[in-house]
Amino acid sequence: MSELRLALEAPRWAARFYARHWPVVVGLSLVGSVQRLVAVNWGVPDGLAFASEVVVMAARVALVVVVWRLAMRDERPRWANVRTFVSHHWPSLVWQAVLLGVAFLVADVVLERVVGDLLFDSSPTYLAVLLFVKNPTVIAYTFVWWIGLIRQAAVSRPAPVG
Repeated sequence: MSELRLALEAPRWAARFYARHWPVVVGLSLVGSVQRLVAVNWGVPDGLAFASEVVVMAARVALVVVVWRLAMRDERPRWANVRTFVSHHWPSLVWQAVLLGVAFLVADVVLERVVGDLLFDSSPTYLAVLLFVKNPTVIAYTFVWWIGLIRQAAVSRPAPVG
């Protein structure tokens, strides 16, 4: 199997996982969406701003825990599998880094900075709406993708012999 094809398995798995479990993924992500929409568009008083960031962080931690538990429900992750995967498939991990880097460039640099600055003159409303949409889509999908990558390495099985 080519290393690029192997690298593409994690984002494909993440897309299937996201589609299957979208209510919980989107639901937990909406906490950050609403907080960002309010904070960027209208502002939040200092004491409440810190508290709202703590709530968003707690929701993201809960998302990671829930995704991890669902992803590993019928699996047994093993550290030895990770070491083997890394030593045999390090080019796949390089491809993963490239793919995640491209996703970051598009979602963060292009949409937030280039499009926002050029078309909307740094409009807080554009940024607020963009962050509202990114939380349950790009950010949540990236968390699922990372867990998929860990799952791929930790539960990998040796190729069948013969």
